[in-house]
This record gives sequence, C-alpha cells and structure tokens, in this order.
Amino acid sequence: MHESLRRKAINICDEKIRKKGTGVGLSFYAFFANKNDDPALLMEAAEWWIKTHELDHFEKAAKIRDLIASGL
Repeated sequence: MHESLRRKAINICDEKIRKKGTGVGLSFYAFFANKNDDPALLMEAAEWWIKTHELDHFEKAAKIRDLIASGL
C-alpha cells in the first residue's frame, strides 16, 4: 500500500474511532470521496482489503488501523 494511502487510511480510522468509539466499522470506501477520482488508488485499497487480507465488507476501524500500521 502506498505511503500516502496508508497515512490517509490511518487518519480516517482514527477520526471515525474518535467520533463514534472503538466499535465503529467501515469499508475501504471510507478512504475516498463519493466519486471515483483516483481509480488506481481505489483499486489498490480494494485489493489490499479484499484480495490480500480477505476482509469482510465492513470491519472495525481499530482492526484496519492496526493492520495498516503494522505494514501488512
């Protein structure tokens, strides 16, 4: 995962956790605007989420943050 996407995803996870608590869930779509303005980056996130880690559509933000931070 590109470093810019990694930082953005961790920040978004932290923000969601701060606003809604540790039980909040999200999908990789949370890392993007509601329009497809960077399809390559969207596909990178989707591949990391679906293909690499075989995650469900919605996962706990804390779990995602920890996975990304670990470099996996």
